Amino acid sequence: MKVVEKLSPAFQVVALTANTRIGPLARQVRRYRPRIAAIFNETLYPEFERLVGRTRTKLLAGREGLEAAATESGAGVVVSAIVGAAGLHPTLAAIRKGLTIALANKETLVMAGELMTREAVRSGSLILPVDSEHCAVFQCLSGNPDPALVHRIILTASGGPFRDLPRARFPGITVKQALKHPTWNMGAKITIDSATMMNKGLEVIEAHFLFREPYSKIDVLVHPESVIHSMVEYVDGSVLAQLGTTDMQIPIQYALTYPSRSEAPVRRLDLAKLGRLHFHEPDRAKFPCVGLAYAAGRKGGTAPAVLNAANEVAVRRFLEGGLRFDRISRIIEEVLSRHRALTSGGLDAILSADRWARAEAEGFD
Repeated sequence: MKVVEKLSPAFQVVALTANTRIGPLARQVRRYRPRIAAIFNETLYPEFERLVGRTRTKLLAGREGLEAAATESGAGVVVSAIVGAAGLHPTLAAIRKGLTIALANKETLVMAGELMTREAVRSGSLILPVDSEHCAVFQCLSGNPDPALVHRIILTASGGPFRDLPRARFPGITVKQALKHPTWNMGAKITIDSATMMNKGLEVIEAHFLFREPYSKIDVLVHPESVIHSMVEYVDGSVLAQLGTTDMQIPIQYALTYPSRSEAPVRRLDLAKLGRLHFHEPDRAKFPCVGLAYAAGRKGGTAPAVLNAANEVAVRRFLEGGLRFDRISRIIEEVLSRHRALTSGGLDAILSADRWARAEAEGFD
């Protein structure tokens, strides 16, 4: 909201959504007076309606409500930031309508990348990445979009809170420890994904679909300072990097104002004070989620949807206190090993694989 307020009146909020956080959503409805506001959790709708009070905003609930917010509000740019698979239907609906998508929900592209990119070509929808890493790659590719000129894409990773912790101590990791990210302030699910490095694995699959590069040309490099957000190496040996402070206002604003730029109220990067930058390869034995994501991506079809669903369930169970941290990757591996991936990425197949994987992941300890 800081970004939209700064860009006002050029940008206005015309739709808002949430899952269960009806209190903050109700306050935003009263402040921004959007045309549509929707909550995904239908059981909370009566209380949400009461909290909002008298309003001209159309209040909706459920999946249909989210889709209406994405497609019927008159929005020109839809910021897709719903965490997890719940964002698939409204994002796909907005793509099919030909709207510009500022994509902050990597899980939807992981689940249905072939379908979403195919529909975007058909409708003319523009998908702009909001993830700091993919926004960085997008900017580095500006002026040189020909995939034949790219030698490799390098996604940087902070390494999470346990990059220096021995693997032997992973079974004792607590939820509180896992939620303490060293450089970014993020939601619980994405913070745990960063701790397991699944976040980077999902980003590899997302990069494959966004930039149409094979997995053999997408690398991950741990960069603890999180100053270089990602890089592109070209065939002539040139490496372009996008640098900036760890502030999500920058990629959000760039997606909203693209292809232009605007002043942003963020702390400026001082390289002289920073001194040194460090890089090293990720330890895939210690963080197996990276390799699991590459394997699922290369298998294609419904495998990425299964990877995502199993991860969502395992992360939720860990956050609820019912699962050890080191079991997250093991459950994902078990579910993937039992899945017979369909080569077709049709929506019905994807949703069926998603449901199956969730049920399977619930059954492992």
